[in-house]
Amino acid sequence: MPEKFDAIVVGAGPAGIACAYELAKAGVNVLLLERGEYPGSKNVMGGVLYRQMMEEIIPGFHKGAPVERPIVEQRFMMMDKTSAVTFSYKGLEWAEEPYNNFTVLRAKFDQWFAQKAVDQGALLVCETVALECLIEGGKVVGVRTDRPDGDLHADVVVLADGVNSLLAKSLGFHKEFRPDEVALATMEILKLDGKTIEDRFNLEAGQGCTIELFGDATKGILGTGFLYTNKDTLSIGVGTLLSGLIKHKIKPYELLEYVKTHPMIRPYLQGAEPQEYLAHLIPEGGYRSMPKVVGDGVLVVGDAAQLVNAIHREGSNMAMTSGRLAAQTIVAAKARGDYSEASLDSYRQKLMDSFVGQDLKKYKDATHHFDKFPQYFEEYIPMMNRAASTMLTVDGASKREKQKKIWRDIGPAKRKFKIARDLYRAWKVMK
Repeated sequence: MPEKFDAIVVGAGPAGIACAYELAKAGVNVLLLERGEYPGSKNVMGGVLYRQMMEEIIPGFHKGAPVERPIVEQRFMMMDKTSAVTFSYKGLEWAEEPYNNFTVLRAKFDQWFAQKAVDQGALLVCETVALECLIEGGKVVGVRTDRPDGDLHADVVVLADGVNSLLAKSLGFHKEFRPDEVALATMEILKLDGKTIEDRFNLEAGQGCTIELFGDATKGILGTGFLYTNKDTLSIGVGTLLSGLIKHKIKPYELLEYVKTHPMIRPYLQGAEPQEYLAHLIPEGGYRSMPKVVGDGVLVVGDAAQLVNAIHREGSNMAMTSGRLAAQTIVAAKARGDYSEASLDSYRQKLMDSFVGQDLKKYKDATHHFDKFPQYFEEYIPMMNRAASTMLTVDGASKREKQKKIWRDIGPAKRKFKIARDLYRAWKVMK
């Protein structure tokens, strides 16, 4: 290896690879470190990749990338123990180029993406752990790895090492994240014939569908479940705040099994065979939990910077955008020969001016609000389902009688006022 690089990127997830790709493309001598056996071997996400953000890095990427299915329908299922109110949007414009999003399997996609960075000139080194940042005169000048003679030097280091970024923490950029700032997601990949998937989800050949699961899917804990269609597999999982799992004393694999056997979900999975089990921490604190993202000779991107929109279940698109913006900042800093915090701070400004910062600001109080008031999941979704059952059951009662019954079942005026107040509060944190 060279004695010194222009840049070292720690972590070959979407943020790190995007950064390394853009740097190499611009002629920057960049090293991409990955602790796993290969990029994607330790990376977990629900499996949806948004086209636009990837397109800004590699135009027309989907023509060669190992994407699974373009998504034409997004469903949302509000679940009780034996019922579900489901609504969705299906748009055939999403079935045609340029598409909106795709399902992907990270083990396949990240390897492909990393190879594209290598093709541009990045040096990829796997099975290597960055133990700490090297600091001289208050400036980050490289990383110490677990390899013999493993000190590597660079003008700038990019931390893309995930939600529990030990390197960012060691620099004092953030404290230990609280259990209500991170979610634990568990998922399985289930083998199922592609034609069966299409028949079961009402899809044309090659099309995909996503289903987001709320309410009883997480037993009332703040979080969501998901069921995504791949070419010949299904991705099913559930992610909830770590604090909720601790409070309710539920093991994550037990919650996943509960979702798989739920009567609203079980028919989708009939005949599917388990292929892979995955678990991963996901940042959920959002804007208020963001660490410092710029220092002398160092930038923080992706999950390490808490860049996840928990409300819309978006993370990889934010990660790739942060990686791209970090690379642009480094290229400009290289031209100036200045890697100081003041020089690199344009990254923070670009990030917060982009959709990433704007969306994080918009929902800055949402996760905390819904965690503080669990009745949205525990009470209001079952109440909505009971109301739907009452209205849609034909039993000889008039619709006016049914409306009165629903109104009575809600409870006294004090409870109705509380519900109205909660709905107003939810609107305020979401608007």
